[in-house]
Amino acid sequence: MHKILSTIFLVLACCAATLTAQAETKTAIFAGGCFWCMQAPFDAAKGVTQTIVGYTGGSKETANYELVSAHKTQHREAIEVTYDPAKISYDQLLEIFWHNINPTQADGQFHDLGLSYQAAIYFADDAEKKQAETSKERLDKSGKFKQAVVTEILPRMPFYPAEDYHQKYYLKNPQDFESYHIGSGRVDYLEGIWGKPDR
Repeated sequence: MHKILSTIFLVLACCAATLTAQAETKTAIFAGGCFWCMQAPFDAAKGVTQTIVGYTGGSKETANYELVSAHKTQHREAIEVTYDPAKISYDQLLEIFWHNINPTQADGQFHDLGLSYQAAIYFADDAEKKQAETSKERLDKSGKFKQAVVTEILPRMPFYPAEDYHQKYYLKNPQDFESYHIGSGRVDYLEGIWGKPDR
């Protein structure tokens, strides 16, 4: 009987530990233009446990690349970031976001124009909304930009993962990705604002 009880307690303890581990992670959603270009910076951040590129913000109940890129669903290309708040804060995620977009551009991002490429922060609750607004105001007053910061801060909406070939595109097709990353104007712009990243 003692062995049976010990086994039961052990199983319950393992289940509790698993639930605790699951509860420790949170998700954040950002739209920053081409989602290929947003995945690598978040993947590199310590404390980020998973990233998925996809679509959010639209009125339709589903989304795919063909419809979204044709601007038929009102969705935007976005990234869902799963993170451990004990290792990286939401404010730090916001900093990564700002450092990888043009926050003064309203009609898209860099050479990619249209609603599906417009930048936005999607907040899950009032706390995230306030943090995003404070971060945006701080950036606007930083003197880094000649124009106003116009990136939208919007309530979170359903997120639809993109097709498999879009996930980790920078790893699957590094040459094509790098050509696009540079050709879109993103690299030159970001280096002009923030300087070249440390290698």
